Order: sequence, then C-alpha cells, then structure tokens
Amino acid sequence: MQRTASLATSDALCGAPSRPLQLANRSCVNVLGIGVDTVDMEQALALVCENLMRGPKGYVCAADVHGILQALRNSQVASAFAHASIVLPDGAPMVWVGRLMGCSSIDHVTGPAIMREIFRRREFSHLSHFFYGGNPGVADELALALKQQNPWTKISGTYTPPFRDLTRDEELQFIRRINCLRPDLIWVGISTPRQLLFMQKILPHLDARLMFGVGAAFDFLTGRVRECPYWIKRSGFHWLHRLLQEPRRLWRRNLFNVEFLWHIALQMSGLHAYPLHSVEEFTIDAPHSNESASPTIALNK
Repeated sequence: MQRTASLATSDALCGAPSRPLQLANRSCVNVLGIGVDTVDMEQALALVCENLMRGPKGYVCAADVHGILQALRNSQVASAFAHASIVLPDGAPMVWVGRLMGCSSIDHVTGPAIMREIFRRREFSHLSHFFYGGNPGVADELALALKQQNPWTKISGTYTPPFRDLTRDEELQFIRRINCLRPDLIWVGISTPRQLLFMQKILPHLDARLMFGVGAAFDFLTGRVRECPYWIKRSGFHWLHRLLQEPRRLWRRNLFNVEFLWHIALQMSGLHAYPLHSVEEFTIDAPHSNESASPTIALNK
C-alpha cells in the first residue's frame, strides 16, 4: 500500500518550518490486516520530524508479533493501530514479511532504539519529554540516566501508573498535569496492547505533540533488562533472549505467538485474505469539552 508522506535527512531541524522537508513516497506493508510502515531508522526519524513540524498531534507505536495477534483478536487494538501516525516494524518477523512482499527498505526499528536515537540526536534537543510507565522509580532513573548521557535533555516530568487501567479521577489528574506541563513528547512504557489503547484514548485530551508506545524501553535504557546483541536481533531470536531473562512473565506470550506463523502462511499463500484495516472502519468520539467528563472512546465492533 502506497501513501504519500515527507521524509527528512538526519540533520533536519524538526522544529524549524523554515527548512521544509523533501517529499518522497512512503509505503506500508499489510501484516495480517495491520499497515506497518516500511521504514528503516533514518526514515522513521524523518517521519517523526514531519509529524512534529506539520502535525496534527498523534502517536507512534511499534508492531511486533504479539501486537499483531492482539489486533487480529480485538477490534479495539486494530483500531488503535489504524489511527497511529506511524507504525514501526518492531522485530525480525515484521522485516521478513515486508521483504517477502517486496519492500526492500524495511528494517528493524524498535521502541528502545528510536527512543535512544531521539534523545541522542541534536536535531531533537529542543523538545521536552514526559515519561509514563515502568515500575516505581524506573521513570525517574531513566530521566536521570538520559540527562547524564545527553546534557541537553529536557524532562518535564514522570508518572508511574498502577498495574491496571487508570480510574476516572486518575485520568483527569493525569490530563491536568500534562496540560499544565505541555511536553512535546510523551513516552509510554507499559505493556502491549494496553499502551496502544491508552494512547488512542487519552491523546485527544492532552496538550502534547506526539506520544510513543515503547513497551519495555524504560527497562532496557536503564539496564534493568539486557539488550540482545545485534546479530541475535537480526537472526530473529530476540524473543528467546528476552524469554531467558523473564521466563515467568513471557513464556505464555511466546507460546501463543506461534500462531503468527500459521496466519502469515495463510496470507502469503493467498489461502486467506486479511484486508488492511483503515481509519474509516472505526469511529472515535470527539474530545470532551467538559473536563469533568471522563475521557471515553467508542469503537465499532
């Protein structure tokens, strides 16, 4: 599927409209009905720049096997993917499927990797950041580590949510805090698909420019979970590296992820169609004008 977007070189100033980005064709690949952008890291960063420069506000998510299967089972997750500004190819299976479908430019762009690059590169140095997620203390530890590594980093605040959905009052308190701080970027480090649904639901009420769903990035970037060597990631055994570190939490997910092979074989062979989900399939309520109302989302099943 082809769609038009703008790409930028790595030295583009995301906040400088006086330096327009050059337009180029951008494509996505249909992975079991989810459109995954066929980008590498440089192209992904260029799309982030484009979204920051020209808007509107949106959210960025990373598509991995677990997320794709969740979307296959749950129309709310499929809706969240369809409404995302950018869907990153997270993991070797996304890259393999994309290349089998003729998209040679696609490459791994994980949540931790793009987060590290955005904080490292000076063209993003004027942006302010807010961290949402992680275990108690992790977001604050991450903020300190990134400021030490990149002295220009601007951290607006952090929030460690409970291990459940926010209550109505907690949502309203979070919305008020964000709209007071007005960070440019909000990094969401909770599990998939919770972070997808959270971003889609809460973003219309926030005065922020982009949200990023980065999963376990907070743990990776603080060193609480070891990142696998590049060759393991390229070979498709990143899941095994993670499983060996967190077997009790991840064994069940990895067992069910085997289902992906069956579905992708059906799609690639043409034995079963997985139509690409579009925004038009789903309906989202307009943001509430009354702050006392709880943010809600209406989805067509």
